[in-house]
Amino acid sequence: MADSWQDGILLKITNIIVYFVFLGSNIYTVASPSSIYYYGKETYITPAPWAFLIWSLIHILLLGTVIYQFFPSGKRTIIDGVSWRFPLLGILNAIYVNLWSTHHYVIAFIFALLVSSAVTHIYYIVKKHHTAESYGDELFIHLPFSLYHGWTTVLVVLTAFDAFGVSSLTHRAGVWTKVFVFLALFFLEATAATYAFSTPEGDLPASIAIAWSLWAIFAHQTSSGFVHWSSLVFAILALIWVVKGAYGLVLRSRRGISLSDEERAPLVG
Repeated sequence: MADSWQDGILLKITNIIVYFVFLGSNIYTVASPSSIYYYGKETYITPAPWAFLIWSLIHILLLGTVIYQFFPSGKRTIIDGVSWRFPLLGILNAIYVNLWSTHHYVIAFIFALLVSSAVTHIYYIVKKHHTAESYGDELFIHLPFSLYHGWTTVLVVLTAFDAFGVSSLTHRAGVWTKVFVFLALFFLEATAATYAFSTPEGDLPASIAIAWSLWAIFAHQTSSGFVHWSSLVFAILALIWVVKGAYGLVLRSRRGISLSDEERAPLVG
């Protein structure tokens, strides 16, 4: 029997409510750079405000996700696969953003880890068990959660420095600050590389999310030459992985081969 739009209607309605109430309630904070991105804590890894524009893209794509769940293909992945994890993610994300926006950075860091864990679980389910079979699957399921996964990796690092790092406005970058910043930048670039090799064609959106953030860090960090130029090096390396992912995507589209779940299973998790 063909799927009806009423199948899983309780979860579908819940997803819509979560999107508009919990995610939508934070649009004033995350959908576009506003005063919070200019008056939040400045650390030696804080990116330029335009880095957070990636929230806008994620929100738009997730709107497509909650609409796509009413289609048979979307229902199989979003309702049957992701299930109640999406509402949980929306609630955790709302708590995190509001804690971060009110400068409760230590607690926000804890919730950043919870958000990252929730996104990682959804990301693995989507990549491992639900191969994209149409442009709708790619655009409204794989793309938003790939971006989300890469972006939350960045947020965990940024929030860790907000919670435990020194302010770049009141403290000079000491040796240990430079070491931790270098390790954080290396971690982000290495994660972008992992995305690029996670499947035969790579995960381009996740790599883009990290590369975008590294370029934003380079653009913003001008008070410390070490941080400025280190971030440039890692941003260039991340851009190489983006190109690799784009090349793999082109090859996949030319071959027109549907890879098996085992071949497409993500290594990042």
